[in-house]
Amino acid sequence: MAITAGIPTAALTMVARKQAGTRMGELPQWCAMKLLPVLALLEAVGTLALMSYALLYEAGNLVNLPDKRIGFYNFCLWNGTAGELQCLDTEHLRAMGISPLQLGLARVCVYICLVFVLFYLPFVLNVNYTFKGQGEGWKMIRIILFIKMIILSGGLGMFLLQTSHWIHPSDFTGGFLALLGTHALLLLQILTVTVYLSWAKHTHMCQNHLTEQALPTKI
Repeated sequence: MAITAGIPTAALTMVARKQAGTRMGELPQWCAMKLLPVLALLEAVGTLALMSYALLYEAGNLVNLPDKRIGFYNFCLWNGTAGELQCLDTEHLRAMGISPLQLGLARVCVYICLVFVLFYLPFVLNVNYTFKGQGEGWKMIRIILFIKMIILSGGLGMFLLQTSHWIHPSDFTGGFLALLGTHALLLLQILTVTVYLSWAKHTHMCQNHLTEQALPTKI
């Protein structure tokens, strides 16, 4: 009688453990499916806010001091004789060894990245609601993020290469810090999307494995 009574108890214990294991396995999947897309969207909003501050509110000025204003549209230095900031034109920039063409290319790259960010937000929302739990749209998102990183890095690099002789590291103000924060958020978005794609691939493989196990075996 003891053995007979113990069999249902053991079976119930095994079923309870399986259910608990299933619930524990569903929790990370729920977190990945719900939280990672929301996190990616919040990071995108933060990127837009930082770029808007640097390129629109600060008008592209990476150095904005009382005696110096240098940015993608301005190159102004203090004129001690006149007692005010003097903005230099193309001829003066060439005489100082600064290429206006490269400054123009840097400006185009950085502001194109801002346009990418503006259209990126609705695209992320569309992918989030259209490709839930799938990796197709998120692969495109990761490609776009890499493109934005390359464009922004190239534009900022060209600008700093041309103006490094006239800017001390302590001169940088909020616009430059905002662009650095944009870089950090873009890297964080790439990491978030990569983790989400890894989860989606793992989930797809597990579903295929369960489907194969559920199929009847031919004799």
